[in-house]
Amino acid sequence: MVEKPILSQKLPVFRGELALAIAVVINSFGVVLMLYSGAGISAISSVPYAFSEAFPLLTLGTWTYLFQAALVLSLMMLRRKFVLPYLLSFVVGFVFSELLDLHELWIGVLPTRLGWCVLYFVVSYLLICVGIAFSNRCGLPIVPTDLFPREFSQITGIGYPKVKISFDALCLMVTAGLTFCFLGRIRGIGIGTVLAALTMGKTIGVIGGWMDRHFTFVTGQGRRE
Repeated sequence: MVEKPILSQKLPVFRGELALAIAVVINSFGVVLMLYSGAGISAISSVPYAFSEAFPLLTLGTWTYLFQAALVLSLMMLRRKFVLPYLLSFVVGFVFSELLDLHELWIGVLPTRLGWCVLYFVVSYLLICVGIAFSNRCGLPIVPTDLFPREFSQITGIGYPKVKISFDALCLMVTAGLTFCFLGRIRGIGIGTVLAALTMGKTIGVIGGWMDRHFTFVTGQGRRE
C-alpha cells in the first residue's frame, strides 16, 4: 500500500495588529529600562537621547519623534516618491515616543543595586530584540527607527543584520560626537550600548527565524508576504 504524503501542518496565526501593539509597548519600555540599567541607552534611541541631554528644553520623547521624522524623510528620498505607509509609521512612532516619556515618569521606583541593573540590561536587550522582530513581521506601519533598517535593506539588497549593525554603530558615533561637543563628555553610551549595537542585528535575525517557524503573521489585509 502506498502511503499518502503527510501534509505540512498549518502554523498558528498571529495577528499583525497584536504584534505591532506588543512591539511598541515592549520596545518603549525596553529603551527606558536599558538606560536605567546604567549600561547605556539602546542605539536606536541614542541620537534622540543625545539631543535631549544637549538641548533639554525638549523631552526624550519629543526628540525621538523628530529623529523619526528625519528617518521617514530619508526613506522617501531613497525611494524618490511619497510613500503613505512611511507617513503612517510616523504616527506609530509618535505613540512610541509618548510611551518613552510615560515610562520615564515611573521607572525611578525600581531598585538600583548592581545585580538588579545587570538584570535590567538583559531583560531590556531581549525585549528590544523581540519587539523589533515582531515589528518586521507585523505587515503594518512600524516605528521609523525599526522601519529604517528594514526598508534600507530592501532598497539596497544588503542583508538586514549587516544594515542593522551598521545603523546602530552610526547612531552611536553621532551620539558620542554630539554629547562630547556640547557636554564635554560622552553621555548615554556604555558597555551595554556597544554590546547591543554589535550583536542585536544577529539576535533579531535568530528570534525572527524562530517566529517564522512557529507562526503565520496575518493582518486585516491578509497574510504577510
